[in-house]
Amino acid sequence: MSEKRSSEYLFDSVALNESLRRNKAVVCAVSASYISTFAGYPLDSIKSRLQTIRTPVTVPKLAIQVYREEGVVGFYRGLWIPLMTISFVRAASFTIYTRTKEYFHDRHWPAQSTVWSVASIGGIGGALSGSLISFGSAPFELVKVRRQLEYSIAASKGVRIVKAPGTLDAVKDIFQLYGLRGLYIGFRLHFVRDTMGTGLYFFEYDGMRHLMGRLSSGEQGPTPHWMPIPPSVVPFMCGSLAGVTSWALIYPLDVVKTKVQQRALAGEKKRGVLETLHRLIRGPDPNSPKPIVLGLARLYRGLGVSALRSITTHGLLWTFFDLTASYIDNLPRAPDDNT
Repeated sequence: MSEKRSSEYLFDSVALNESLRRNKAVVCAVSASYISTFAGYPLDSIKSRLQTIRTPVTVPKLAIQVYREEGVVGFYRGLWIPLMTISFVRAASFTIYTRTKEYFHDRHWPAQSTVWSVASIGGIGGALSGSLISFGSAPFELVKVRRQLEYSIAASKGVRIVKAPGTLDAVKDIFQLYGLRGLYIGFRLHFVRDTMGTGLYFFEYDGMRHLMGRLSSGEQGPTPHWMPIPPSVVPFMCGSLAGVTSWALIYPLDVVKTKVQQRALAGEKKRGVLETLHRLIRGPDPNSPKPIVLGLARLYRGLGVSALRSITTHGLLWTFFDLTASYIDNLPRAPDDNT
């Protein structure tokens, strides 16, 4: 009886291991995403506030203001939205990304494994992933922005918040004002941002990992002599650099998107993308435009804290992704697989 139980346990364990191996990309992406999202969310919340606030303010002062007005919960307002959706978004994103790479690999496209070819395939997979996922993620991100900017939106309406509404209240408010289509306010900007941003992100990440000695099997090999760092640091370094640089390139688009969504949610007069961008750079008074340098500085307000968030989230994401992948690869296999 004991031997039977032991054999059943071994069979179940091997079956579970094989299931984890078949769905390795999904398991790694979801588990790593929860950790990185929780770690970087307070910085994301501050970033959204910096993008929409009218008067310049330093990050420490804004953080103190949020803490005084809303407490610690203010930094995590709307957190459960990305935590709830992260399993869908990351799983689908990494599945599309990895399947695209496998499609090219199975057809031996391209014939040579150069930095440019590896990065380009990663970029194609990332762009395809970002564009498809945006249809499902746009409503959730809009609600997240609504939660993060509740106090500034209320101030625009001339309303004083006594008790902040919950997430379901925010969804109900959007639905009552705009109907189902209201959940897709700013969707075009969201679509372009995610397509370009995700494409650039994976383009840079795969290119850097190739330069840093990643093997064609996906495992990390020895690092090059010109960058003598421990192989375990490579995922964090490449993830951080790819996250920061790709985000910096599309940051103005994200600022415009957030501003457009804020005005719509506050019930203010609608402005086009170009008009919003022009007003952000040159100011609201056409007779007294701001210097372009000051306007660009306004456009990139919050980039510093956003860069810190990218370093934290994307560095941790790929570090735990690789750790989980290594753990799954080393799980015991079925007896037939070892012969």
